[in-house]
Amino acid sequence: MNPTVDIIYSYFPNLTATQKEQFAQLAEVYPFWNDQINVVSRKDMDSLFLKHVLHSLGIAAYVRELTAGTRILDIGTGGGFPGIPLAILFPHVQFHLVDSIGKKIKVVREVAEAIGLKNVEADHIRAEQLDNQYDFVVSRAVTRLKDFLPWVRNKIYAKDKNGIPNGILYLKGGDLKEEIKEAKVNYDLIALSDYFKEDFFDTKYVLYIPM
Repeated sequence: MNPTVDIIYSYFPNLTATQKEQFAQLAEVYPFWNDQINVVSRKDMDSLFLKHVLHSLGIAAYVRELTAGTRILDIGTGGGFPGIPLAILFPHVQFHLVDSIGKKIKVVREVAEAIGLKNVEADHIRAEQLDNQYDFVVSRAVTRLKDFLPWVRNKIYAKDKNGIPNGILYLKGGDLKEEIKEAKVNYDLIALSDYFKEDFFDTKYVLYIPM
């Protein structure tokens, strides 16, 4: 049985009525746009809330709270993951979602507008072309860490304002020992199986790199 939006409500029980409605709307908006522009594999669409929405919220399970006005960059957002689910959960935080593929950004904009998100900006641009700075950079397995780091080193504010220092929150899966070693960074590796009981999360992690 494929999880419905109720899986989100069960792990995040303090959602407002607006947030509940926005998460529920994803069940209609994503299949519609995915039929026009394929951003989620067809076989994964039935598992949207488990493999994409809840997976994205693994970052929130670890971070828990963010200060109002925090700015977050989502690199290689694809169809809006992890940025869209995080933007629903943290309406007081500003999200900038970028991708090098324009049609994916079209989907992000349409989804954000359809569910009434006011804290999402989406741009068709490569990460290395950005001049802005942010408190955190998030992403979901875009590339190997050693290749990802040069894109973001100069894009993170020096001054912290949250419970953890500014840095990267990277959703990754599998055995990451070699990848982390070659990147030569200080890090925390957070197992999502500590937060979510579904088998899907047994090999999924949040890789946190303070900058």
